[in-house]
This record gives sequence, C-alpha cells and structure tokens, in this order.
Amino acid sequence: MQKGIDYIGVGVGAVIFDSNGKVLLAQRGPQANNETGKWEFPGGSVEFGDTLIETIKREMREEHGIEIEILSLLGVCDHILTDEKQHWVSPSFVARHVAGVPKIMEPKKCSAIRWVELSEINIDDITEATKHDLHTYITRHGYTAPANSKI
Repeated sequence: MQKGIDYIGVGVGAVIFDSNGKVLLAQRGPQANNETGKWEFPGGSVEFGDTLIETIKREMREEHGIEIEILSLLGVCDHILTDEKQHWVSPSFVARHVAGVPKIMEPKKCSAIRWVELSEINIDDITEATKHDLHTYITRHGYTAPANSKI
C-alpha cells in the first residue's frame, strides 16, 4: 500500500529562512512521489511514531544536510492532487536555518535547491502545498510583494 494513494498520507514541510531573509526552495526530482519538476518548500513524509517536528528536522538532515530551528506552525493544507490521484494532509512550519550548507543528498528525489527572496518565487512553478503555504505566510505576516514580483 502506498501513502497518498491507497490511504491519505501526511507530508510535513517548512518555510526555512536564512540569516538574509531568503527561503530555501527545492525542485522535485524524477522519482518524487508527485508534482515532479515543481519547486517546493522542502519536507517529507511522516513515518509511524515520529512527530511532525522530528520528521521535518530529520528530513532536512537526510535530504539537505542542514539543521533547522522550528519557530512556529504555519498551517495545514489539504494537498489533493486530482490528476495524480493522490491525497495528502500537509502541515507546514516556519523555521530558521541553523547550520550546514544545503546540498542535494537524494538526487532522485530532488533536482536542485536554492535560496530565494519571497518575491522571486514564480507561482506557476511551485507545488500546490507550497502555493498554500506561501499564501498563508504572506497573509499572516503582511508581506507586500514588489510590483515586479512573480507571486
């Protein structure tokens, strides 16, 4: 049985800020479970017995070699992908980069990573959960995107 397909999966993510106020984006690789090629705030699947916070911290160590500090729960979205016949529940956190240089440690799951300004995020190139998280963050924190923004 497969998470998200045979039963509702839980995938946790984080909007991770560096010391310059940029956020970490990861591009979903060729063997990602869904939305291949789209950019996302990084995350991963919750395993039985792990808490949401344990999961996101573990995923960032395993997939990108970084340590993060969780600042707050951003929200939870219904990540329903009708075309891919998948259903996920996706809690997301706001986090701060603490240590390590981000790198791709699972190249089949992640094709690229980069730090970007919120205004540099192209809404057409991101996952559905990341769209939800970006909208929630902007609404909650009063961010106003510059006129030339892609958001």
